[in-house]
Amino acid sequence: MSTSTPTPHWLRARAEAAVASMVVVRSHEIAPLMSAASTFFFILSAYFVVLPLRDEGAISLGLGALPGLFLGSLLLTVLAAPVASLVFSLPSIPKTKALVLIHRFFSVSLLVFFLLWFATKHGSASISQSTEDSSDKPAGWGNHSWFYIVVRISFFLWVALLNLITISSTWARVIDVMDSESGSRLFGFIGAGATLGQLVGSLFAASLAWMGPFLLLLSSILMELAALSSKGICTDANHDSTELPSIGTEQSPNTELGDEISSLVTSPITPSNSQKTKPGILVMFEGFWLIIRSPYLIYISLFLWMSAVVSSFFYFQKVTIVATTISSPAARRRTFALINSFIAVFILAGQLTLTGHILTIAGVTVAICASPLIAASNMVALAVWPTWVAVAVTETIRKVTAYVVTRPGRELLFTVVSQDEKYKAKVCIDVIVQRLGDATAAGIYRFLFSSFEKKTSMVNLYGLPLCFLWLLTAFHLGRLQTNLAKLQAASQPS
Repeated sequence: MSTSTPTPHWLRARAEAAVASMVVVRSHEIAPLMSAASTFFFILSAYFVVLPLRDEGAISLGLGALPGLFLGSLLLTVLAAPVASLVFSLPSIPKTKALVLIHRFFSVSLLVFFLLWFATKHGSASISQSTEDSSDKPAGWGNHSWFYIVVRISFFLWVALLNLITISSTWARVIDVMDSESGSRLFGFIGAGATLGQLVGSLFAASLAWMGPFLLLLSSILMELAALSSKGICTDANHDSTELPSIGTEQSPNTELGDEISSLVTSPITPSNSQKTKPGILVMFEGFWLIIRSPYLIYISLFLWMSAVVSSFFYFQKVTIVATTISSPAARRRTFALINSFIAVFILAGQLTLTGHILTIAGVTVAICASPLIAASNMVALAVWPTWVAVAVTETIRKVTAYVVTRPGRELLFTVVSQDEKYKAKVCIDVIVQRLGDATAAGIYRFLFSSFEKKTSMVNLYGLPLCFLWLLTAFHLGRLQTNLAKLQAASQPS
């Protein structure tokens, strides 16, 4: 027994040294940093393992079903977000345990979908037969049984919910443990864990596309590993660290700037008072109330909504081109997975080498303004050169910019708000506003796509005004966050 104990300490020391060589990190930050990065690795691996399966299932129902699926996803998230907020609000469940329960719940749900998906194969006797998903049938609802349709729709909605809830909940825990300064240094490394998960999951999906629904079993195991890893996302007990106070409840030495900015951040209700005045089931909806009372959170919601609308425009175009050029379901799954793998390589390299430097030197304003600028230029490029090559190039540039620069900057926006706003309002913003943007884009894209006789190049031009409005919102929001971070740093005890 005594000879086995040095090995974990030796491995941990080597791992900590490797992390310290890539990012500026303090000793008390290493454990939560590694736990957060590994949690995101397992979540994204699980998601991207089944993502091609989800997209192929949606295509089998017909491209006309996509806008309806996005609307259904919005309705499901409206119901699910308050439940996630409730889990974090229960005083009997520590927030670390609540996060574990959320991940474990989705792990079990993937096992259920494996059984349901396999039951739609109409008695297929082999894996190779079961993975074709009735590929000999043309896409459309009328060509499949009602059970097949229900399972594919439910799975599409559920995977979207899994992605949003698990990622948002984990980020809520991370930004509760880290502040704006540490986040600028460490969020890039945490994001790299997520990107590595995307790469590994995509490679698994591409190389094992023949397994079809059996990938759900792998995804379920990965989600359970995410649950176990998330236990380590906590503040070091030996380090003197306290919860970041709400700007609205602390008096800053710079009272003139504080009075001007604090009214934009939070409601006058402190976390403890809000929990006392909202008993029982009303706690589920406190996230909505916090957003309404805070102009700062409303700006964040507007920023994310426009981001989701623009991203969905690009998603519909990608799916449309793949569906019209590749007929085999297995080949489509492999194509989606290879695209994701290719993009993940560039994102991973950028997060490990550029993110920390950009956030600490250029700041959050530059970070969140980068995506609107890139999106506008991409839309012009696709309008002028509407080919598959252009789609692949612009998709790579857009996602690399989003995950290397803008997404870490977006998470920094929440480091200057109260704990209640991190766990309750953030989940509502990340989940519901994201899906509201997807549903809005689905309706607009469907209308424009039919109006211009399915000419995707013309559709993109109508997204340009939104990109410029998105850019203005990002600039204003970045300036607000910078001022709030300074106020919060000044209010902390020396």
